[in-house]
Amino acid sequence: MATINTHFRTLAAGYLFPEVARRSRQFQQENPRVTLHRLGIGNTTEPLVPAVVAALKEKIDALSHADTYTGYGDEQGDTRLRDALKSYYGQFGVDLDSDEFFVSDGAKSDAANIQSLFSVNNVVAIQDPAYPVYVDSNVVAGRTGSFNQKIGNYDALVYLEGKEENGFFPKPPKEKVDLIYLCSPNNPTGAVATHSQLKEFVDYARKHKAVIIFDAAYAEYISDDSLPKSIYEIEGAKECAIEINSFSKFAGFTGVRLGWTIVPYALTAENASAGELHRLWYRRQCTFFNGASNIAQAGGLAVLQPEGLAQCRALIGYYMENARIIRHGLQKVGLSVFGGDNAPYLWVKTPNSMPSWEFFDKVLNECHVITTPGAGFGSAGEHFIRLSAFGHRASVEDAVSSIVKNLKLE
Repeated sequence: MATINTHFRTLAAGYLFPEVARRSRQFQQENPRVTLHRLGIGNTTEPLVPAVVAALKEKIDALSHADTYTGYGDEQGDTRLRDALKSYYGQFGVDLDSDEFFVSDGAKSDAANIQSLFSVNNVVAIQDPAYPVYVDSNVVAGRTGSFNQKIGNYDALVYLEGKEENGFFPKPPKEKVDLIYLCSPNNPTGAVATHSQLKEFVDYARKHKAVIIFDAAYAEYISDDSLPKSIYEIEGAKECAIEINSFSKFAGFTGVRLGWTIVPYALTAENASAGELHRLWYRRQCTFFNGASNIAQAGGLAVLQPEGLAQCRALIGYYMENARIIRHGLQKVGLSVFGGDNAPYLWVKTPNSMPSWEFFDKVLNECHVITTPGAGFGSAGEHFIRLSAFGHRASVEDAVSSIVKNLKLE
């Protein structure tokens, strides 16, 4: 008799983004003549840059001829792309071997899949608030215990609270943990860790033989040269950290699907010497994955060439101007706004400690603007909402204008 993985039943009810979509659909059905403005889910909106489009077309054309057709590629990723990633990291002083890169179909799936390397008995620490996949994938794996409805947390997870007082980036845990999920620039808060903050985590991980799973998917949005774009800018990080990254927000590949994960040869765990975790991830990818699309990888290679990089960074500049417009408008009406300077997300404090879903509904009903409630990212996200800078300029301006004109704050 087949039985299910009962850990799925432990998932907190209602995944964040489908619930946002449900409420938005309901409002639209009840108000069919109203135009909704979307500052919610972080999905890119602008076209792929010309250098990438040309590379994708060239690869598709090559696949249409027998003499240039290619089938399966290396599970670890195209050699030229991994060499280009090595050179890209070299630009900010990080020396990695091209074989330490594993190309995938995106950071989200890697963030979930990477934990298959580790025992179910590992104690997990999660940056709070956090992107939901870090928590939910560990729930399904059986590491989190039961969900405590009263406090909105899982009993067996260690929550590293990011709050206004610490700039939304936490300190390392006081107790011993085994796996630590960090995201910088952070989704949802937009906070970026400094070198000294990351060094505290690296020192902690090396001391306790813990492993940091570091999500750097928004690193290209960092404009402040004093802030690290990779955890490997910190001495000793190769011994204790796995870095996950993506072309999704870097180059608009949210639908193209392409990312990478770095598992250094030097990485160790309590019962694994240097090299073993790298070998295990290589084996996992060879067994469970046939490699990323060779078309997408051709586009990724184009991103990392000088022309593509310049064009993608100009696109990032477009989104960051959106962030500036949003921040200015919200501050104009008296809201406290964080982030949006080195990340495409703005973390907005609700007025009078209003619950975040209640403020979501208020902004939706009064301004016809869709946001994302902070409570959906964890208990530390309560009393905040997240706004996204991804959008067409005119749409962003219309959304901000509606907030300025229509939001009623007492």
